[in-house]
Amino acid sequence: MSQSTIKGDEPPLGNVSQVVEHLFRHEAGKMVATLTRIFGVEHLTLAEDVIQEALVRALQTWPFYGIPKNPSAWIMRASRNLALDVVRRQKVFREKEPEIIRLMEQGNPAPDEAIFADEEIKDDRLRLMFVCCHPLVPAEAQVALALNTLCGFSVAEISRAFLTTEAAIAKRLTRAKQKIREARVAFEIPAGAELAQRLDNVLQSLYLLFNEGYKASSGEKLVRAEICSEAIQLTGLLAEHAAGNQPGTHALLALMLLNGARLPARVDDEGNLLRLKEQNRAQWDQSMIARGMFHFARSAAGEELTEYHLQAGIAACHCAARDYESTDWRQILSLYDRLMEFDDSPVVALNRAIVVANLHGPGAGLDAVAAIHNLEKLNAYYLLYAVLGEFEAQLNHAPAAANHFRKSLELAEMKSEQIFLSKRLLACETQNHA
Repeated sequence: MSQSTIKGDEPPLGNVSQVVEHLFRHEAGKMVATLTRIFGVEHLTLAEDVIQEALVRALQTWPFYGIPKNPSAWIMRASRNLALDVVRRQKVFREKEPEIIRLMEQGNPAPDEAIFADEEIKDDRLRLMFVCCHPLVPAEAQVALALNTLCGFSVAEISRAFLTTEAAIAKRLTRAKQKIREARVAFEIPAGAELAQRLDNVLQSLYLLFNEGYKASSGEKLVRAEICSEAIQLTGLLAEHAAGNQPGTHALLALMLLNGARLPARVDDEGNLLRLKEQNRAQWDQSMIARGMFHFARSAAGEELTEYHLQAGIAACHCAARDYESTDWRQILSLYDRLMEFDDSPVVALNRAIVVANLHGPGAGLDAVAAIHNLEKLNAYYLLYAVLGEFEAQLNHAPAAANHFRKSLELAEMKSEQIFLSKRLLACETQNHA
């Protein structure tokens, strides 16, 4: 099966910093995986360090010598050479030095040719996914480690995804790598009961990766299509392997494809946010929707039901609707009610409240928000106030709506969100003074 990709955000070839950023997002995880296989999992940090150094050297030299014909091969070769320098200097590698050098110098392809085969890299990436989610790694650190090591997420991005501090995430990552090093975790894909345990954590890592692209937590762009594409490719890779060919994997892949299909319509030409009812559905990627529905059907095998099944079902309802008005909100509410049994977080409950409002009106939506368990956890969440503002605006309560939009604007970090909220606030203030 061919991998699904999302168009957009390809870096201009002449812009060195954007090319390096693109390589970091798309290639660094592959390189870390392959170098980790060669050096051993206990030297994961070394693999990361030499690749970071290679990327820095690219930023320093490419502006003067030009971007290579095959930038990823250049980075891999530079990383390999840096790693070999370390091997030859450090006593810890003396026993393995001949074997490591043989592995890293085999073939010795031309400068613009890839050093390792695609199939080799695919298997290495899958192994690294499962290493990150080893049971010896504390549960709260497994997903953070996978996002950081395999997907190139910064500590800041991960801290926002987990709604915690950068210091807390940095500590988790350090301890996780220490556990892996001390336990000498095998660089392999597990089997049996151990596979099922770790697969759940791998899927969660991929889910968070996709979400970071679908609604970026920082930067100028609301949508980072290349991150969504990377998450889809990794999940597809997992679904194709015997170890990952499970209903939950297909459900997650379906969810990603169905939501990813709507990405082109989520923002206007200037990158500003468009709500679902404002989107041009003709821009939705029908081939991605078809592939999403295919994997959604495959996810129905067996008796397993996961939150990914329910979320994919919600996404399927949106994709199947001819227009916003014909959306099957009753079915979506039913799916959200089931989802709350898996995840009763206030964020899921807030999304459910939006569905309630679409079915029963903004007043019912306000009541649903007020009934959210642990609502105080959303006190610093800008979407809470954006949703409340929308409900109050629909009730023609302009002053109350303006207050909520003002609070939401204070908390929003993305430029596109700030522009959207500023427009909503201005509309309420204008109505209030009319």
